[in-house]
Amino acid sequence: MSYSEFLTKHFNEILKALLVHIEIVFISVGIGVIIAVPLGIVLSRHKSIAKYVLAVVGVIQTIPGLVLLGIMLILFGIGKPPAIAALSLYAILPILRNTYIGITEVDMHYIEAAKGIGMSGNQILFKVELPLSMPAIIGGLRLSTVYIISWATLAGMIGAGGLGDMIWTGLSSYETKYILAGAIPAAILALVASALIGFIQRAITPKGLRIRR
Repeated sequence: MSYSEFLTKHFNEILKALLVHIEIVFISVGIGVIIAVPLGIVLSRHKSIAKYVLAVVGVIQTIPGLVLLGIMLILFGIGKPPAIAALSLYAILPILRNTYIGITEVDMHYIEAAKGIGMSGNQILFKVELPLSMPAIIGGLRLSTVYIISWATLAGMIGAGGLGDMIWTGLSSYETKYILAGAIPAAILALVASALIGFIQRAITPKGLRIRR
């Protein structure tokens, strides 16, 4: 059977795996954003503890995927919950780091000007600091999303589904067509997501801050 015939025969199976993969990535990155952005804002107001928090989150990032999935498997059982829990932890660091750096590197001239016209601390945050740091935050989101798309392929090992199912089926049966059916869509998904988020990042960057190429 040729690869094109294989794709035709298993199209629905591959499509279902792709949609599950996207669902896992979307939920995991979404949870990462919900945790990382507010935490990054808090750390920008308490810089003395920022390096410690970032170091702890960084340690989580270094835990091998299979180890973290194994821990979550013990805590949450088989299926999507342990995969989403593990991937959400991995999603935090790039977004958290970029949020913190983006806010702390806002030019003080903008902040002083905002104070000069009577803006409160919250107004400065939401009308000056966050808008100016948003390109950096989106950059962290872009990096996180690409990472999670890749790491989500491991979720197939614990019954979470997704494109990892195709890859692990191929590895266990020595069938390269299954491996390619999972790996190629995952790679394309990562490229498309990176390009799309990159477009959004450029679109929201003030023209004066864009790097001319």
